[in-house]
Formats: sequence, structure tokens, C-alpha cells
Amino acid sequence: MWWSDRRTLVFGLCALTLAGCGFAPVHGPQGAGGRLQSTVRVQAPDTRVEQLLIQRIEERLGRGSRYELSYDLDIRRQEMAVDPNNVSTRFNVVGNVAYALRLPGADAPLIEGRTTGFTGYSTTDSTVATSAAERDAHARLATILADRMIAHLLAAASDMPE
Repeated sequence: MWWSDRRTLVFGLCALTLAGCGFAPVHGPQGAGGRLQSTVRVQAPDTRVEQLLIQRIEERLGRGSRYELSYDLDIRRQEMAVDPNNVSTRFNVVGNVAYALRLPGADAPLIEGRTTGFTGYSTTDSTVATSAAERDAHARLATILADRMIAHLLAAASDMPE
């Protein structure tokens, strides 16, 4: 019985500490997440992975024209496993993206950052199955990178001028 009271006390103290430091939920009524909702225009894609990245960003933030989001995406494939015949059987797909949020026509970014992620896939005897696994790995990587970008953008939105 005393253990549950102790937990309540600890959680209460944590809540007071967070309230005292100015913590506010990003998606709350006064949260900074609303500043980016339906206000961001993302640069046009050149590749399928960039298209998937933008699709995920627009899915989460919507489309708009108040801010411009530019990015530089770099994707590499790394061999991870080789069979006795010296054939690669497992690959990692590693992605790095640098991004900047600006006002239209401005040179200085309001928010900028860089994030990385990776995912993997295995090869099979079937070329079709291997191609499908590779496409799926690229799609998962685009989602990972977009979600990490959005998390940083939302966290940094509170420091942006209104």
C-alpha cells in the first residue's frame, strides 16, 4: 500500500517540475505545433524516396505556403551479410537528411537540422521479391526520416517568431 502512495508522490513531483520549467505539449491548446500545421511548402522531389519523404511530411503537417522546407537527402546501401559464395544476402539502407525551414525568399533559416536513420532488407532467390524488399526498405526509411524531421521541427517551433 505504501508503495502506491510513493509512486503517486513521485509522479506528482515530476509533474510539478515539468510545469515549473515551462513545459507545454506541442499539440496542446497553446502548443507550438499549430504554427506548422498547414503552413509548410516542401521543395519538389527528384526521386521516389524524396516523394515518399514529402508525402509523409504533408500527411503529418499538411500543405501551406507560409514557410518553405528545403532538404538534402543522401541514401547509401551497405552490405551486411555475405554467404559462402560471396553473394550479399542482407543490406542496410542508410539515410541522412539535412533540412532547413525558411520564410519564402529568406536566406537565413528559422530552423535547421540534420537527422539519420537506417533500415534493412534481405535478398532472396527471386529477383522480384528482392526488388520489392528493397523498395519497402526505402519507403520505411523515408517514413523514419520524415518523422524525425517533424519531431525536431515541432520541438523547435516554440522558438520561432510568430
